[in-house]
Amino acid sequence: MSEPTQERPDVALDPITVEVIHNYLLSAAREMERNLMRTSYSTVIYELRDFGLGIYDRECRMLSEAPGLAVFTRGNDYGLQKTVEFVGEENMEAGDLLLTSYPYWSSAHPLDVLAVSPIFAGGELVGYTAIKQHWLDLGQKDPGYILDSVDVFQEGLLMPGLKLYKAGVLDQEVENLLRFNSRLPERIIGDLNAQISACRTGERRVAELVQRFGLDLFREATAAILDHGEQLARVRLAELPNGTWEAEDWADDDGIDHDVMLKLKVKVTVTDDEFIVDWSGSHPATPGPMNLPIGLTEGVSALAFKGVTTPDTPANGGNYRPLRVIAPAGEMMHAIPPAPTFTVWAALLAPEVILKALAQGMPDRIPACSGGDVFTVMGLGMHPETGLPWLEATNEGIGFGAYAGSDGEDAIMHLSEPGCRNVPVEIMETKAPWIIETYRMRRDSGGAGMYRGGVGVTRRYRFLQPSTVLTLVKKTKSAPWGMVDGLDADVGHVIVWPGSDKEERTGAIYYRMDAEEVIQNNSGGGGGWGDPRQRDPQRVLDDVINDYVSLESARRDYGVAIDAETLTIDGDATEVLRSDQDRLGKGGVR
Repeated sequence: MSEPTQERPDVALDPITVEVIHNYLLSAAREMERNLMRTSYSTVIYELRDFGLGIYDRECRMLSEAPGLAVFTRGNDYGLQKTVEFVGEENMEAGDLLLTSYPYWSSAHPLDVLAVSPIFAGGELVGYTAIKQHWLDLGQKDPGYILDSVDVFQEGLLMPGLKLYKAGVLDQEVENLLRFNSRLPERIIGDLNAQISACRTGERRVAELVQRFGLDLFREATAAILDHGEQLARVRLAELPNGTWEAEDWADDDGIDHDVMLKLKVKVTVTDDEFIVDWSGSHPATPGPMNLPIGLTEGVSALAFKGVTTPDTPANGGNYRPLRVIAPAGEMMHAIPPAPTFTVWAALLAPEVILKALAQGMPDRIPACSGGDVFTVMGLGMHPETGLPWLEATNEGIGFGAYAGSDGEDAIMHLSEPGCRNVPVEIMETKAPWIIETYRMRRDSGGAGMYRGGVGVTRRYRFLQPSTVLTLVKKTKSAPWGMVDGLDADVGHVIVWPGSDKEERTGAIYYRMDAEEVIQNNSGGGGGWGDPRQRDPQRVLDDVINDYVSLESARRDYGVAIDAETLTIDGDATEVLRSDQDRLGKGGVR
């Protein structure tokens, strides 16, 4: 695969050399990302960026990443470790490519397949590349996405570090197994080849790096990168107030029992040198697929930890050394076989529960709750022009929670997927037989406050032929919370058949739609921060003009009277309203 490494005794380890090697690794990860997106077949990869990838050392410690779904990349750490443990380092050769979809190892559901390739230089194993990405179909019991599985064996083909390539040679029988276990064989094989190509890119770049600097210096430099990542995290951790805080939030249901909400409970302890996230007391294991593999629970906990310590630096394994995650085996936050895990939506809610706990001790550092979900819509069926199966999906932007000093951002991707995007309308309509009739900001969805919560969006789909629609929404029954007297935001929800005699307001569904039938996806807004009566009336007027806030909300929630004809502030009426609200209490009469 590569020439024998030449040691470079003339090159000493110094900060400049470490930084050169670090940036080379970051660049290599970004090149992997570009190759993956440019060669994949599916919009979920090249538009939505439903993947996470990284480069690792021989000890499975992450050296660099290019995040799409941020929780994927950290979950890959656990998946890589389990794959290497199962296969055995001694059984790996240059050119191998392994696939893992066993969720309790891969830290995702079986359609989020982890590809691992060992990196050899001079005949010696020096590290790994790892890419997890969503495959559209892998033999799960229903096409698209599973909402009601009762065990892992309904959720797709399970691969425990299966070798697709052995010493650089494709095992055609394994590829045939994948192809014949999918309803969309050409799409998944095309996406798989993109995944493989990206892994090979990372292999080559790291081998070149080792060839240039020598193996000893490479290992010294990567150890220094990890140590520096730890040092940064510990410095920032020491700046946080010490304490222990608890919080809880709720997911709608597990897909089987729609009357039982699921509790996510966390206790966060911050000391000068440790950040402990304890999920004990969360919901027991669920009959339906809301259970989380432990690697994913660690991933979402790491996301919150990274966000409050080192959000401004590239991630590496050293950043997470002060983090400790506790999740009792057998509960919802630590699935054990054969618990179903397909609907991993508890992972989307979990980072905000951590922030909710931290907000009690550091309200000036932590934002209010965001819209709380990614509000995915997926359509599938037979395409009238090609006669072939189609499947397309996108996530929606949500409102972010306001925080001390600023409004929440409007209509951006959920904090669990900061590297992701939604799919443009033009591509959605080109790829699938539906029309996007409406796509706009959702007025009054953000929580009122001195700093307003961000607003969500409304997107309305009209199907042009009979199709199946799935919506993946698990936070419609509990509102995104405000902070420091800020008001809660409006919950997101889905409206099926809006305006008809069978209109239904719901969350997660798997429905058959007839031609010309409509579904409307309304994503949630972010909570407000601070007393709404303290918001500058001019900013309230700006929000009304921009259609983020209604005239009614301006009067009711902010105590600002605005003339509907001239769109000007009535100062006297505003003074009276705010005086009345002082007597009535926060937000006036709702």
